Amino acid sequence: MTINENANIKERGEIMLKIFLASHGCLASGMKSSLDILLGNSDKVTVFDAYINQDSVQEHVDAFFQEVKEDDEVLMLSDLYGGSVNQVMFLYLDKPNTRLVAGVNLAFVLEVANRETITNSELDEIVEMSRQMLVVVKPEEVEEQSDFF
Repeated sequence: MTINENANIKERGEIMLKIFLASHGCLASGMKSSLDILLGNSDKVTVFDAYINQDSVQEHVDAFFQEVKEDDEVLMLSDLYGGSVNQVMFLYLDKPNTRLVAGVNLAFVLEVANRETITNSELDEIVEMSRQMLVVVKPEEVEEQSDFF
């Protein structure tokens, strides 16, 4: 896709980045709830809470991909690297413009959900940023940082 085609798609308001977030239990829908509060309703994010009923991860990923257009970028997100949800999602990496990130946190999901497109290098940077958001907060450090709140 050319830069002009990319700009035209954005002007028409078409979603270019589609996100599928799945987890063991209700973590995915909980993150989506947080996204909706912090960013407003995000139609680009589809969630699936695995193992809370008889629905399978594969059924939901298949349904998700039925809504993906040829030029859309797909970012699949899972809660646990190597977990059963991640293993099913891994099988879809042969789809065009599809990437998978495992072990996501809310900082990561917020950052990617707030973008129209994302390059591989940007994705790597966001992964690194989200790692840095995982910290042990100690009382003495909070007192030293007067701009914490």
